[in-house]
Amino acid sequence: MSKEKNVADALDIDSSLAEEMGDDHVSTSVVTPLRTDAFELSESEKIELIEEQFANIMHTLGLDLNDESLKGTPHRVAKMYVKEIFNGLNPDNKPTARKFGNKYKYDDMVVVKDINVTSFCEHHFLPFIGKAHVAYISSGKVIGLSKINRIVDYFARRPQVQERLTLQIADEMNEALETEDVAVFIDCKHLCVSTRGIKDRESSTVTTQYRGKFQTKKAQQRFIDYIHSNSSEV
Repeated sequence: MSKEKNVADALDIDSSLAEEMGDDHVSTSVVTPLRTDAFELSESEKIELIEEQFANIMHTLGLDLNDESLKGTPHRVAKMYVKEIFNGLNPDNKPTARKFGNKYKYDDMVVVKDINVTSFCEHHFLPFIGKAHVAYISSGKVIGLSKINRIVDYFARRPQVQERLTLQIADEMNEALETEDVAVFIDCKHLCVSTRGIKDRESSTVTTQYRGKFQTKKAQQRFIDYIHSNSSEV
């Protein structure tokens, strides 16, 4: 599909329907929707194009791009999009989760909690920020604990919906550890809720995914108890 056709199709939607879909957190797939030619352009080419387009947005808003404070903003935003907040779109940035044999035969749950989540809602391109808690029970393999944090961060650094993010982390943990016994719990505040629309600054959104042995109420409760335990007292 040509760029012109792709953009035209995106713009060919009733504005009221677009608003309704955005507030309803519509998601079409567990897989992030990417074009087949998503990585034909280099990062520097993408930065250059985004810089130009973002300058057009600022100009349309009436901002003076000759102002000393604003003139570098299009480049800063473009670089931030490609190199930082959306770098999880590029599979080259996917963390390698090297597996190790569980030689000490640890067979209880491993919980990594309070993992920072910073992602961007794909419906309004506003951040949602919070914590992820991830657990697994080894089937004979373990991975470095920091790799779990990196998995969360990788999938968060792309336009997302929280439900998809939860599932993508769970899928990656299943694959990385070769086990179905995985739990993911995410609690985030969405700026698309707190800064626009209803403007509710207090509410947060919780999404969960329990698989394998974590589908039992007993295992889920133990996981929740670990999440709520005070690590500073350990």
